[in-house]
Amino acid sequence: MNDQIKEKLKILPDKPGCYLMKNKKDEVIYVGKSKILKNRVRSYFTSANDLKTQRLVSEIVDFEYIVTSSEMEALILEMNLVKKYDPKYNIMLKDDKSYPYLKITNERHPRLIVTRQVKKDQGKYFGPYTNVSAARETKKLLDRLYPLRKCNVMPKRVCLYYHIGQCLGPCEFNVSKETNNELVQNITSFLNGGHKDIKNDIKEKMQAASESLDFEKAKEYRDLIEHIEAVMEKQTMDLTDLTDRDIFGYSFDKGWMCVQVFFVRNGKLIERDVSVFPIYNEPSEAFISFIASFYTHSNHIKPKEVNVPIGIDYELIQDYLDVKVKTPYRGQKKKLIDLAQENAQIALNEKFSLIEKNEERTIQAVEYLGETLDIETPHRIEAIDNSNIQGAYPVSALIVFEDGKPKKSDYRKFKIKTVDQPDDYEMMREVIRRRYKRVLKENLPLPDLLLVDGAKGQMSAAKDVLENELGLDIPLCGLAKNDKHKTSELLYGDPPEPIALDRQSQPFYLIQRIQEEVHRFAVTFHRQIREKGSIQSTLDEIDGIGPKRRQLLMQHFGSIDAIKEATSDDLTKLGIPQTVAEQIQEYFIHNTNENGSQ
Repeated sequence: MNDQIKEKLKILPDKPGCYLMKNKKDEVIYVGKSKILKNRVRSYFTSANDLKTQRLVSEIVDFEYIVTSSEMEALILEMNLVKKYDPKYNIMLKDDKSYPYLKITNERHPRLIVTRQVKKDQGKYFGPYTNVSAARETKKLLDRLYPLRKCNVMPKRVCLYYHIGQCLGPCEFNVSKETNNELVQNITSFLNGGHKDIKNDIKEKMQAASESLDFEKAKEYRDLIEHIEAVMEKQTMDLTDLTDRDIFGYSFDKGWMCVQVFFVRNGKLIERDVSVFPIYNEPSEAFISFIASFYTHSNHIKPKEVNVPIGIDYELIQDYLDVKVKTPYRGQKKKLIDLAQENAQIALNEKFSLIEKNEERTIQAVEYLGETLDIETPHRIEAIDNSNIQGAYPVSALIVFEDGKPKKSDYRKFKIKTVDQPDDYEMMREVIRRRYKRVLKENLPLPDLLLVDGAKGQMSAAKDVLENELGLDIPLCGLAKNDKHKTSELLYGDPPEPIALDRQSQPFYLIQRIQEEVHRFAVTFHRQIREKGSIQSTLDEIDGIGPKRRQLLMQHFGSIDAIKEATSDDLTKLGIPQTVAEQIQEYFIHNTNENGSQ
């Protein structure tokens, strides 16, 4: 703890507000809120913290705080600051989970579809389904019961769905608005808990068919009843008030928290969500922040009611979400809360050990790598690799690892512009120059360690541009490969020398993962450029084919092989002149004969 932090801690107010923790690069690495800023912020530096919080504190070199008039204001501010800075130590739904919903579209002839996007388009939405197969199975069942339109674009004649009784064929036949409305109402009733009445109605039809000796029809009704029971009646825990509600429970231990969310729709528990994440403040505060993020930073639709455990400030959550939030003390809802808590504890016990072990192993590998190179812990590692075939289509790729994990949003691709022959060193010079000129110009974060795929030559080229042209002092390593194209050794220093790393150690595995990832990224990009260039060069050889016609052909046919198979009529229907269509066919016939005779 430096002197600046010590002085700031002395004058912290005993009021609610938010605090922003910063590292040596002046980056916000954590945002928190508290009822009493003085107590909460001081606790980071004076209390015995777990390993994860110790790691956070070890990176803090300064902090700021913003006083608010209430804890509610602090929560709103916290959500806004987290969204703005995206601090690496904060609770965020970074996996961006997007759950499927069933939707009845608002169209002249509506459709029933599965979607992950909830929009204000006057469609009817039902869900969410955290199990996508459950959503699809329900849709299949409803398609059999209620024949709404299936096609995205209305065709000119009826399709298979009409012939199997799953569509009324509005493309060819007149389907009234009243008929569509009745189908929509039936589906809505079914999804709102009315499937039992429908099942009873089908039972009566089955019995009537059986009495009429129409056993084939009776069997169809029996199969349909079994399907309804399999899809819609898997849950046995019902609430009589049929209110849509989300029920939250949580458990915490050793700096980690597990939150379980039960989705109750029409009184029936249909699905659940499980999240496990590290926490750096009081569990109750972390839990409240999670709920706010759950609806703020994802596509979850807020239900009519949210239930939370005893001891949680439900009024704060209610004011923020603007929905009814309750703490049940007895009855079935209290039992569901207890069940969510129990499930959270079980999930935490099962996953905690493995999650923390992997986290510690990755962080320790980064820390040990820094110690081995005698540099500060390289939290941000960037790696560069070149790719070309005898100088053709030269490209480079850059990847970023933060705290031992890939940060794909920071990956970058480069088409080499100044090198037109095989010269790996000049390619390296160009990409280093372009990358870090932009970093300096846009004030982007510099890496704590730069890895270049190659040995002394690539290192020398990179070092020359960094130091002599850009004036940057970035620790630089080379990644040498063996004859099997696997990581052989890590080179470092001036002159570069191999660094002794145990091949069975986590730091070596980390280096290996980075080299394999940057190579994969570069080769994939090179393949894309090469295939695009090959397509362009093939079509450009044909008289009468310019950029616009080339684009038209590829958009319509999708591949060179498909163009080869096209008839003259297929080509002229696109607006290609007859003479050019004949030249296209002659070109491919000529080249096919040549290739066949070789």
